[in-house]
Amino acid sequence: MLKTLHERQGMQLLFGLLMGIVFGFLLQKGGATQYDIIIGQLLLTDFTVVKIMLSAVVVGKIGVHLFRGLGMAQLHPKSGSIGSTVIGGLIFGVGFGILGYCPGTMVGAVGQGSLDALFGGIVGMLIGAGIFSEMYPKLERNILNKGYFGELTWPQLLKKNHWAVIIPVAIGIAALLFVIDRFAS
Repeated sequence: MLKTLHERQGMQLLFGLLMGIVFGFLLQKGGATQYDIIIGQLLLTDFTVVKIMLSAVVVGKIGVHLFRGLGMAQLHPKSGSIGSTVIGGLIFGVGFGILGYCPGTMVGAVGQGSLDALFGGIVGMLIGAGIFSEMYPKLERNILNKGYFGELTWPQLLKKNHWAVIIPVAIGIAALLFVIDRFAS
C-alpha cells in the first residue's frame, strides 16, 4: 500500500491533507491549540504540550523504524548545520515567544477560529518567510552553512544500531512523562 502511495502524487497529497486534518484535530482535542495552555507551557505551569510532543516523539520514532524494518518506509534525513539550526531556532523562538503559537498549533488554532492566530500568526509567517527569502543568499553565504554536518543521524553519530538508540531514548522519555505527570501536574 505505501509503495503505491509513494508512486502516486495525487494520493500523497490527499493522504497528507487527511493526516493534517487528523493531526490538527488531535492537537485541538489535546488542548495544544489553546493560547492559555501554550503560555502555561512557556511559563512552566502547564505541561500539556510537552506531554503531547514527547508522546508523539516516542510513537513516531518507534513507528517509523518498525515500518522501515518491514521495508514499508525509508528515512530521508535532511542535511543540517549548526548555523542553520541556530537561525531556525531563533526565528522559531521569537515567533513562539511573541505570539504563543508554533506553526502546527497556529494552524490548529486558526481552524478552531482563533483570530490572533490567523492575523498575527499566519500573516506573520508569510511576512517572515518573505523576509527570510530575501535575506537567504546572504545568510547562506555567511551563516547557514557554518558547522555543516550533513545527513547525520544520532545512531550514525554514535556508531550504534538504531534500536540501541531508540529503546533507551523511548524508555527515558517514558520515565520523564511519568515524572511530569506525577510531580508537575
